[in-house]
Amino acid sequence: MILPVILAGGSGERLWPLSRSSYPKQFLNLLGSEHSLFQATVMRVIRQAEFLDPLIICHEDYRFIVAEQLRQIDVQASGIILEPSARNTAPAIALAAQWAKLYALNKHADPLLLVLPADHFIPNANAFYQTVREASFAAEQDFLVTFGVKPSKAETGYGYIQHGAEIAGTTGYKVQKFIEKPDATTAQVLCKDPNYSWNSGMFMFKTNIYMQELNSYQPAIMLATNDAIQHCSNDLDFIRPSATCYANCPAISIDYAVMEHTQHAAVFNFASNWSDIGNWQAVWEQANKDALGNYSAGDVIQQRSTNCLVEARHRLVATLDVHDLAIVETADVVLIAKRDQSQDLKQIVSSLKQHNHPAATEHRQVMRPWGWYDVIAKGARFQVKHISVAIAKSLSLQLHKHRSEHWVIVKGKAKVLRGSEIFILEENESTFIPKGTKHQLINVGECALELIEVQSGAYLGEDDIVRFADEHGRNTVNEADHVAN
Repeated sequence: MILPVILAGGSGERLWPLSRSSYPKQFLNLLGSEHSLFQATVMRVIRQAEFLDPLIICHEDYRFIVAEQLRQIDVQASGIILEPSARNTAPAIALAAQWAKLYALNKHADPLLLVLPADHFIPNANAFYQTVREASFAAEQDFLVTFGVKPSKAETGYGYIQHGAEIAGTTGYKVQKFIEKPDATTAQVLCKDPNYSWNSGMFMFKTNIYMQELNSYQPAIMLATNDAIQHCSNDLDFIRPSATCYANCPAISIDYAVMEHTQHAAVFNFASNWSDIGNWQAVWEQANKDALGNYSAGDVIQQRSTNCLVEARHRLVATLDVHDLAIVETADVVLIAKRDQSQDLKQIVSSLKQHNHPAATEHRQVMRPWGWYDVIAKGARFQVKHISVAIAKSLSLQLHKHRSEHWVIVKGKAKVLRGSEIFILEENESTFIPKGTKHQLINVGECALELIEVQSGAYLGEDDIVRFADEHGRNTVNEADHVAN
């Protein structure tokens, strides 16, 4: 059996401003899809008999986004492992292998691990299945398989794989050599040579074989991840490896840690379209464009413009007599860049971070485990939020020391706890929460609950929350301690 391991980390800064570290590209709907890249990755591996339920590896900050996006497509994961800190792919995959060995899957003691980044674009699912099935025969023979892509251009942003001898009875090859991201001249040569492929960053191997090879070349990772899983804890639907143990892992990719050293590496090439959607140029390349080479998403009008990508998420965007641009509009940022230079967006994000600008990492719409909020107006001593609470979700039981709140329900049905009162609010009804009053909001309707919240007070920061109870496992205080303080 095959255990899909989906790596759902990464910040996707080259797709800024749509992708930011608080809500990165793997969770975005791109190219007109009704599903995010993460959801599309999950859906590729849930309807085939040989696949077990997927195992997700993600950071603590993304746990509720992952859980909600799985709920939206009605998928039950084998588990959601919360990586305690970023240690690159070799330790992350080792966590999956250690967990599979200890907990998973008693009936499948040594499953094949199919390691998939959550942010890849693979439109032809049948070609994906065909390649995975062919590769599984080599993986069953103890090869560590990497998946290649035949180059379509001289790409300097990918590593390359040199093919060695054919693997008998398959379409795969032994790996002769891995080549780091080349310069432009070398890339021109490699892309024309049929013995080279792009390295896609997807892998397949037996659980025990990966652990055996990792132990040979990076024993510190094996020791640390074994300890981290042995001392893991469960939190709601999440698996929390020991942060203390995991901190002892070297931060290193699977390519550097294992694949470039093992004598058992193999490569199988996808026979279809593939992209890691690494920047706006890549989005434009994969998009359905008009006769002038333009791609538009949202409320867009383009006149006498060619080869442009325009993403409008909140308002009309019009272009006139412009060419080869990427224009991306969000609620708080507008990006205008030469389309083929969008890989350098990290420089803008880095500059914003140096100046502590919130747009570097946060969207105006902020995701929460219960839904989201959007600050639609803000001034001295007031703030207005549009809030959406998912079905059957609730905000924590809390109070604020410095602000009062007015709630106006615009859609759905809410149960409100205010001090000693409990009552129901429906559309066009409202209530007032005085400063210092314990309160809670619960969605008891059959759709997402939407409301407008008007805050007023001397201090309106998000840290002005004292939580007494929270279904999402966030920190709470003891009421007696709060009163004493």
